[in-house]
Amino acid sequence: MPDSLMDDAGSAGTTGDGSMYAQVLRDEELDEKFPNRPRNHSKTLPFHDLFLALFNPLNDNKKKPTGPVMARKKQGPHGPTSQNPHEIRQNIIERFISRWRKEVGNDIHPAFRLIIPEKDRERAMYGLKEKTIAKLLIKIMRLNKDAEDAYSLLNWKQPGQSSVSRMAGDFAGRCYEAISKRPILTEVGNMTIGEVNDLLDKLSAAQKEDAQEPIFAEFYKRMNAEEMMWLIRIILRQMKVGATEKTFFSIWHPDADSLFNVSSNLRRVCWELYDPSLRLEGEERGITLMQCFQPQLAQFQMNSLQKMVERMKPTEDDSVFWIEEKLDGERMQLHMISDNEIPGGKRFGFWSRKAKEYTYLYGNGFEDPNSALTRHLKEAFDEGVENIILDGEMITWDPEQDAMVPFGTLKTAALAQQQNEFATKSIRPLYKVFDVLYLNSQAITNYTLRDRRRALERTVKGVARRMEVHTYEEAKTATAIDPLLRKVVAEASEGLVLKNPRSSYRLNERSDDWMKVKPEYMTEFGENLDCLIIGGYYGSGHRGGRLSSFMCGLRVDRNQISQGANPMKFYSFFKVGGGFTAADYAELRHRTDGKWRKWDSRHPPTEYIALGGDQLQFERPDEWILPIDSVVVEVKAASVAVTDQFKMGFTLRFPRFKKLRTDRTWETALSITDFITLKGNAEKEGKEKQFKIDDSRRKRQRVPRNKLLTVAGAEVLCDVPVGKKAINVFEGLNFYIMTGSQKPEKKSKAELEHLVKSNGGKIVQNDSRPGTVCIGDQRTVHVASLCKRRSVNIIKSSWVFDNIRQSEADQGRPTLLLPLEPRHMFFTTAESESQIEGAIDEYGDSFARDITVGELKEIFNSKPAKFEHSFSAKEFKSELEQHGHDLGELPGWMFEGLLLYTDGQLANDASLTDEKSDFRMKQACDTARFAGARLTNDLKEGITHVLVGEDRSTTRALRQKTSEFQRLPRLVTVGWVEQSWQERTLLDEDRFAPT
Repeated sequence: MPDSLMDDAGSAGTTGDGSMYAQVLRDEELDEKFPNRPRNHSKTLPFHDLFLALFNPLNDNKKKPTGPVMARKKQGPHGPTSQNPHEIRQNIIERFISRWRKEVGNDIHPAFRLIIPEKDRERAMYGLKEKTIAKLLIKIMRLNKDAEDAYSLLNWKQPGQSSVSRMAGDFAGRCYEAISKRPILTEVGNMTIGEVNDLLDKLSAAQKEDAQEPIFAEFYKRMNAEEMMWLIRIILRQMKVGATEKTFFSIWHPDADSLFNVSSNLRRVCWELYDPSLRLEGEERGITLMQCFQPQLAQFQMNSLQKMVERMKPTEDDSVFWIEEKLDGERMQLHMISDNEIPGGKRFGFWSRKAKEYTYLYGNGFEDPNSALTRHLKEAFDEGVENIILDGEMITWDPEQDAMVPFGTLKTAALAQQQNEFATKSIRPLYKVFDVLYLNSQAITNYTLRDRRRALERTVKGVARRMEVHTYEEAKTATAIDPLLRKVVAEASEGLVLKNPRSSYRLNERSDDWMKVKPEYMTEFGENLDCLIIGGYYGSGHRGGRLSSFMCGLRVDRNQISQGANPMKFYSFFKVGGGFTAADYAELRHRTDGKWRKWDSRHPPTEYIALGGDQLQFERPDEWILPIDSVVVEVKAASVAVTDQFKMGFTLRFPRFKKLRTDRTWETALSITDFITLKGNAEKEGKEKQFKIDDSRRKRQRVPRNKLLTVAGAEVLCDVPVGKKAINVFEGLNFYIMTGSQKPEKKSKAELEHLVKSNGGKIVQNDSRPGTVCIGDQRTVHVASLCKRRSVNIIKSSWVFDNIRQSEADQGRPTLLLPLEPRHMFFTTAESESQIEGAIDEYGDSFARDITVGELKEIFNSKPAKFEHSFSAKEFKSELEQHGHDLGELPGWMFEGLLLYTDGQLANDASLTDEKSDFRMKQACDTARFAGARLTNDLKEGITHVLVGEDRSTTRALRQKTSEFQRLPRLVTVGWVEQSWQERTLLDEDRFAPT
């Protein structure tokens, strides 16, 4: 590895152990996976350039108003022009990317890992939160735990004790304050982006606090306070610089966002799309097997159910929408692919919405001994399914209660199933499937939800309480939502999702085609409760330094208080932080200003407030307030849940603030007895309004449309016609098909794969197997990647059609494969050129097959003219230059365009044999003339260089005479020609000036 690139080992993905051997292995693995990845020619930029040239300008721009009146004025060529914040943001990012390309190279992956760290899925989480980082900094800076700065770091949400602290709620800003008082460096450090990535890899691998401390100490030693502040934001993945990843991706490459949506792979986006002129083709924009994609998300709802239904664009002929229960689990995508090398013949992959892989947990195959799920799925798919991608929700199921378990126990359930597959009564993961996006080598995201659902029901049989197809209800009016929402509220479910069956699947988008309905947003459900605020919690971000959420309690009734006890006692009940406006916060602060007290966990105010867990003090607030000094708030909630985190033993699900009740005091706030009465009444009312399903009603049968969803590759499931099976012309061959075809027949990639398979060929997904036939008709990213390797022939699909046509013409008789011809080739390796040229005659006619009428016309049109023009080197050189060939890179053109003056005897070819000629001068003249220079013995205007030999007596005279020229020539010794030829480049003439 060159010294100039040693700091960038991390850009290729170091293992974190620092060993060169491990790095070499890692590089070999990446070279195999990304054979044409870009290479940087120089070191990465200094780390501080990230915030000086990018983060800080973007943050400054974020604070600017966006209105046209406040648009920033920029001096243009014709006077001042307006430039809005969006344009400024674009310019800031474009400048940084352009500078990176120029000064570093085309591999921007090291920078993107730090610019958008939340999208870097390859680097594992650090296991660090604010409190742990605070403890590490306190140790490194050797702070006393009782010191002001130590307290400030550990209690970063609270206002600082110092009057100059303005960083409450911003942990990284609070770290900046503490470090800036005792920095090792006052100026920015010298760490490069590559070095920062290396240390972050080690920090991620360390995981334990003791192992992470020396790494943090290294950062502290080599960075100033501002650099440390941005480093901590990168570690916490809380950048918020005023530009999203979509903005960075769009400026890097127009297809970057599309590729990230279907792959969730930042490295792939940077390495495959480093050339903006090379675009993704249609099929490369789609999801692929074993590549995690960014799923479609549900839109946030409006207050009106009727408006939500209208947004789904119903038509006169089709006004149906679907209602699904919103499951309280983890969004999960399942990939299954045929693989004969794994027991059971099927390989699985699982990824969450955040692109975290869970295959290790749920299993990679039917026979995986560590599987919590896949070993139970042997009968879950139709036998015609070769590969598939499903979208669904992984939930936790309790077999004994036959009910879903609330979110938070999923991983525990999966680990229990891994350890004991026969534990039939223990809680387990259950995969609820609601969509199919890929089936038998064909992406079907562009089909409607209704068609995809039909395919799902035909391909996935499911296994009871292991993997099931999620059910839905059809509806046409908003009134149908009401009873279903009441039903899920009664069952403590999370809510509903409304879906438009006429819609296609949109990767990484929220649209009106999927809309969630959560009960906490709706005004029809839940009771209004008037509860007293008894505690407060400091917020973060724009709410930093202020109490942003509050603990509310229920008043203990006088008949429940023992003799002599304080009558102002409240039980903790719930926390509320949603629903407050700025005016609400302002009024609340006005009414409670100066009355808040810090919570002392060693001496809690138990005579006024009782917390959950008693001595453990569950959900203890940052500050508390005397009931007599507090205010009553009206809160609305979806339902009541059992919990041990609050003293009441109950809490509210999805509580939201409605308004301040200034007409109430602590004495009239809701009491424990009042609440129990309200709860009983609500349960009774809920039973009366419960939505009942008529089981006797037969489900309406759906009549399939004329045009069915067809998927190539599974005859049991599909309606795509299969070719003549008797013709196995491609038997024994592996085909890697990268694109569809346009000529001679227009077919998609999936259709080509099906055509090859129906004629005996086998489809593979890469060219790793020797002898694989690579098919490509268009210059896509994958095709261009193979071309650059120059080790594999890329064949056009016309060769496939020619072989099938020839086999059909032979009427089933044994047929040899047609030899490759130049017309079949998209790219030809140097080793294959002569063999392929030998398959046709001098006019392009094939020796092995019958050509078509169209080909015959092409041959006649391409025959050479009777008289050819004579070859002109000058014209040929001019043509090469017009086509962008830089001839200066070739040694034979090194001195092109130069006019060299030499001693008169040496300028003429006839005099080069003169015995008195200096041998070195003669050799230098020959070399210069061979490499494109012109020589002259006439010292005149236009000369670019004067060659001076061993005798330097004429040097002064030469300088004096050439000083009168309009353009001064350079005086050089013959060593300039000799060394330039040896180094294969023009060297600096000053080094060879005669003395």
